[in-house]
Amino acid sequence: MGIIFFEKPGCMGNAKQKQILDLHNISYMTKNILTHPWTKELLESFFNGVAKESIYNPFAPQVKSKEINPKELSKEELIELMLKNPILIKRPLLIIGEEKICGFSIEKINAVFNRNICSSVSTSTCQSESCKSGNFQYSVR
Repeated sequence: MGIIFFEKPGCMGNAKQKQILDLHNISYMTKNILTHPWTKELLESFFNGVAKESIYNPFAPQVKSKEINPKELSKEELIELMLKNPILIKRPLLIIGEEKICGFSIEKINAVFNRNICSSVSTSTCQSESCKSGNFQYSVR
């Protein structure tokens, strides 16, 4: 069993997450989160039981510029906006077997693949110059 990994191509955070999977011999297939033909039902299935604050990308240009204020929108309204503009979707979205996950959940990956990936691993985008050039390292905070 592998993972379907919905990513934004070129995202350094997603690259670090995939590096962790590679280091632990966990197979995955990537799909472009921006061009995938999302339906409301499919997108909603990643957000079951997930708080509104955890389903959107806080670094999306429209959120950063305050063009969109997710705090003023319902979960339903956010999902409708995501269907029109997938950059708003928190990434990655993962499909592991029958389970759909919003965000990179080391705990769920450990459980499914019987691994012991340290849960304090930093999977956010690294800001160092070496990371910007693509020479980042898997590291523990």
